[in-house]
Amino acid sequence: MGRKRTVVVVEDEDAIRRAVLDALRITGYEVIEAADGAAGLEAARRAGVDLVLLDLLLPKMDGFTVLEQLRVSHPALPVIILTARGSEDDRVRGLKIGADDYVVKPFSARELLARVEAVLRRSPERPTPVVRIVAGEVAVDCARREVIRPDGERVALSEMEADILQRLAAHAGRAVSREELLSAVWGLKDGTVETRAIDMHITRLRQKLSNGQNGADIEWIVTVRGKGYMLGTDLQLTKEES
Repeated sequence: MGRKRTVVVVEDEDAIRRAVLDALRITGYEVIEAADGAAGLEAARRAGVDLVLLDLLLPKMDGFTVLEQLRVSHPALPVIILTARGSEDDRVRGLKIGADDYVVKPFSARELLARVEAVLRRSPERPTPVVRIVAGEVAVDCARREVIRPDGERVALSEMEADILQRLAAHAGRAVSREELLSAVWGLKDGTVETRAIDMHITRLRQKLSNGQNGADIEWIVTVRGKGYMLGTDLQLTKEES
């Protein structure tokens, strides 16, 4: 049995948000709710999110800003905008920024669910999250963000270090560019931060993954000249069950 799809609902009007949540739950979706733009952006960036329903008029951060930032950090994440009747300019702007579809308020549960299913059908399948990486006698628990050494010692990874490792693991077998890491991990456009920051995090990550003489012959992260970084080939990956 496949896992339930997860939908983030970002809507500040309580009655509309509750109705959407109920319709999604009855249909079998997992749901995460947010009542303002800032909370919605944070929720949408969580691992395992399949689609976002995004209102445009939101407190703290408007829907356009949320969408723009999501398109930098999560370019493939499906987003359906919820707009008021008659706001054609908003719909056009949302689609230009990168929304996959829109639903005009007031809408029926049947129409909303049909749009959700249609967008999910045509959206590319994203890599299944890696939950454990093993090299020799050293293991990484991705959920706990810890390196587990043979003697039982646990070394904590920072959020950035764990996210870099997850990104490389999700695309094992190919090089991931520094620019892609900046976009996916930092949520920043190319050139916003010196790519040297990536190299420094990789260096610290390698140090934490190293196990002295026992791990000297295992290369966790490979530098691909002119392209970026990729996960080593002598690693065993355990992925999240679907």
